[in-house]
Amino acid sequence: MNEQVYYHSYHNRDRLVHIIDDDAATCEALSVLFRLEGFQTEFSLDPANFFYALDKRLPDVIVLSLKVNGQSMLDALRRLKSMRTGTPVFMTTGEDDVEGAVQAMKHGATDVITKPFDTERFVRSVRDALRRDVHVGAVQGGRRPVEIRGFNQLTPREREVLQLVTNGQSNKEAGRDLGISPRTVEVHRARVMEKLGARNTADLMRIILTS
Repeated sequence: MNEQVYYHSYHNRDRLVHIIDDDAATCEALSVLFRLEGFQTEFSLDPANFFYALDKRLPDVIVLSLKVNGQSMLDALRRLKSMRTGTPVFMTTGEDDVEGAVQAMKHGATDVITKPFDTERFVRSVRDALRRDVHVGAVQGGRRPVEIRGFNQLTPREREVLQLVTNGQSNKEAGRDLGISPRTVEVHRARVMEKLGARNTADLMRIILTS
């Protein structure tokens, strides 16, 4: 039996939505929309200011215009996805930019929202994304890239262990690949499970595979 999950605006009180758009009116309108949903908001009128702000606080949701000051933001999207934090990135665009929307999805955007915004759909899409803590990409070269919200809590070694476990390797196999003992792999895996809230290895795999 599926458990019904209820979503309340107070769940958002510690969550930050960062909006990047060169139109201040759009930034302000989206800020109002998300504040009404209980979120904290910030906005930047250019990507340079946004990436500077990232050093201070990683947002829980990023809303990025597909074009800022006439420039494509696909490179900014690629940079964000390469950080592998699991933070959902929503791209906004004009309704006539179909090719841009397709490219944004190919490069890892969680969703593309066209103007004029359907605010109910926008908010619903953000809620759905926030229910997922782990994002697993398509298989590339025999491996599944893994993105985890809060991924920056993991050490580089813990990230490596998680990736190998996700790809079905045993402690012994992972240890051989990493040049460490199976027991050390087990210790790292236990720390990963603790940080991600998994009760056991089966629960860890459930979190990953059902995302």
